[in-house]
Amino acid sequence: MAGEQVTLLDFWSSPFGMRVRIALAEKGVKYEYSEQDLRNKSDLLLQMNPVHKKIPVLVHDGKPVCESLIIVQYIDEVWKEKAPLLPSDPYERARSRFWADFVDKKMYDFGRKIWTTKGEDQEVAKKDFIDSLKLLEGELGDKPYFGGETLGFVDVALLPFYCWFYAYETIGNFNIEADCPKLIAYCKRCLQKESVSKSLKDPRKVYDFVVMLRKMLGHE
Repeated sequence: MAGEQVTLLDFWSSPFGMRVRIALAEKGVKYEYSEQDLRNKSDLLLQMNPVHKKIPVLVHDGKPVCESLIIVQYIDEVWKEKAPLLPSDPYERARSRFWADFVDKKMYDFGRKIWTTKGEDQEVAKKDFIDSLKLLEGELGDKPYFGGETLGFVDVALLPFYCWFYAYETIGNFNIEADCPKLIAYCKRCLQKESVSKSLKDPRKVYDFVVMLRKMLGHE
């Protein structure tokens, strides 16, 4: 679509923002990236997302779209000529949305609990996190991607958390691959796609960022 303006308001380590980056890369959409200071929110961010005041926000020709999975669906509908992310079959589409919603409800909260708690609470968070990954591993089965043969909606929802796994493992002192080898093999395979590898951040930089957050929140 010639002449259109696409801007992404984002924060470098956000797994939710990475979802949008992967989707835009898959579709080959050129966009302007606008890094946001989440401790000193810009007028633009507050104007474009006055309800939640959060990133990511996709601004398409001046119109804001908020919430990462809603943005990914919007991208899939607007730039539908290339790399469909959601299946055309209504039932398969519903299944994709179910598992993406599962990722939304489990990964971030359980992951955050791992790095913000200690002792018994952290052990519970680690178990909940691994149990959720095992359910995802069961759904993936032997397929290359969650939706079948091509990268799709559930993959876009889940893969950004992979670059946070190192932080969870290091702080929680556990090994995800030991419990979920198929899922980790799948993540590594997906990283061979440029749309994924260029959208995800260095796990060690994410770890350093989490360590800084822990100190700020008094969890050290």
